[in-house]
Amino acid sequence: MRRLLEVCVEDAHGIAAAVEGGADRIELCAALDVGGLTPPPSLIRAAASAPIPVHLLVRPRAGDFVYDAGERRLVEEDIGAAADAGLAGVVIGANARDGRLDTDCLARWAEVARERALSLTLHRAFDLTPDPLAALEQAVALGFDRILTSGGAPRAIDATDTLTSLVAAAGTRINVLVGSGVSPATLPTLLATGAREVHASCRVARAGTGDATLRRFGFVAETSYATDQATVARIAAMLRDEAA
Repeated sequence: MRRLLEVCVEDAHGIAAAVEGGADRIELCAALDVGGLTPPPSLIRAAASAPIPVHLLVRPRAGDFVYDAGERRLVEEDIGAAADAGLAGVVIGANARDGRLDTDCLARWAEVARERALSLTLHRAFDLTPDPLAALEQAVALGFDRILTSGGAPRAIDATDTLTSLVAAAGTRINVLVGSGVSPATLPTLLATGAREVHASCRVARAGTGDATLRRFGFVAETSYATDQATVARIAAMLRDEAA
């Protein structure tokens, strides 16, 4: 069984590193340091020319996934923008105030996405739900193609039992896309859950520019992160070897 690698990226460098490293799919974001936000239209247009499928993360702000009417309209418009740009899918999620999935909101967004023939991923709003197995059934009923999840823990490696249960419950009805802390070191254990898809940032730390003036003004961080083509390639090779 061929396992798929999705790489989340936040800039043009990341797109190139994911493609050249052998990723199967890209999740396009901005601001990965806060879990990812909707990227600007210019980056969306740039990603549309990638030779592999690109799914747009649609998240209008940092924080929780409880959205008001205005924010819901923004998400709906961004789903349309993904389709207009020629991307393959969108990554969306919403919670009710009690933590369960906001199925009314998600049903509307899913309808918009399906009208535009977009693949649908439910993002890690899923990990905040009180009953993951019940949430999985809701995702199936809503027509999602996959769920991006770390099993309800901050890092997937700490929730392998839950992930195994989710994969078993999902069967062939929906894919469980395992993400958060996926690396060459954790990959073998995470694949043992039975997941057919994994999601990784493949980022490595890089020092700041060394320009003290830029640091003083706050225009660069002391440490920043970039998608590492070599890490993408290593995980992709491990997945190929595992399937051989």
